Amino acid sequence: MATPLESLVASGTKLWLDSVDPDLVEKNLAFGATGATSNPSIISDLVETGRYDTLVGELIHEGFDDEDIAWGLTDHLVETAQQEFFPVWEKTGGDDGYVSFELDPLIEDPQGDMPHDERVAKYVELGEEWAAGQPNRMIKVPGTEAGIAALERLAAAGVTLNVTLLFTLDQYERARDAVWRGAQRRDDLENFKSVYSIFVSRIDVYTEKHCPDLDSTAQGLVGILNAKRVWQSNQKFWADKGLALNQEIIFASTGTKKPEDKPWKYVEALAGSDIQTNPPATNDAAQASGLTFPRRVDEMPSPAVQTAIDAGVDFNHLHDTLMREGVQKFADPQKALLEAIASKRAELATA
Repeated sequence: MATPLESLVASGTKLWLDSVDPDLVEKNLAFGATGATSNPSIISDLVETGRYDTLVGELIHEGFDDEDIAWGLTDHLVETAQQEFFPVWEKTGGDDGYVSFELDPLIEDPQGDMPHDERVAKYVELGEEWAAGQPNRMIKVPGTEAGIAALERLAAAGVTLNVTLLFTLDQYERARDAVWRGAQRRDDLENFKSVYSIFVSRIDVYTEKHCPDLDSTAQGLVGILNAKRVWQSNQKFWADKGLALNQEIIFASTGTKKPEDKPWKYVEALAGSDIQTNPPATNDAAQASGLTFPRRVDEMPSPAVQTAIDAGVDFNHLHDTLMREGVQKFADPQKALLEAIASKRAELATA
């Protein structure tokens, strides 16, 4: 009998892990995971465990500063995960088996003053640098104004992209169109692959706070409806392009935020297509549930619920609010990572 996560994969979902912790990668490979993603919070947590003191110490001894150590360690951990998933990448001809590498979140630091054009140029520079020689690495670029402005150049340069921090259909479509414009500037499209990370649970957190009068039958379903609408748009757009590889939606932010919600709420609702990049705890809970997860990604909420959501949610305000929070939630963990390395430097110096 299939395990719950085996049934999820059998439904058509590609199961990715929201971590590059080598121990968790190994565990989730056994669950059926075929890819992973990284972020500064994950790297910072690993630094604080002490598991990488030897490597950090070597980098300090070689004269690297804290920022270089942060990126050297990130590169090492992502590449280690890439090695684990590389057989999947080979077997699928480049359609799966990727690990995502997040570009410097401080490009969008709200406390910074980098001009727009410099941000765009920095995304292009770093994207090309960190993608070089890494066939199963995806470069994560946020769906900010500068991030979207960089996508065409990055796609044209052959960079495999994971456009992240997406919240609305309009934002997704702008990002997708920019990637496609760039892709069409390539000599050929044989290896063209892109994914678009639509955040789910953060939207339901937003509506609880900002849309308290939303009909009770619709509250808690906005993230799911929004993700499914983006998925439908993505399916329709790529259907006639004749591409060798699938251009997919990543259902991201799939961990539930309310204690009364089933931990597998979003796993269950979005099963059946494209990619779920789930936190380790979400995969653990889904695997322990004993459930079977059939395809439900194309099951929409009732017309009444959709009407209530369209009438009761200002998606422009939602986008502006969650983007403002999102760039802060990207920048703060990067600063925390640098602080963790500085602390480790001091600790190792006195050891």
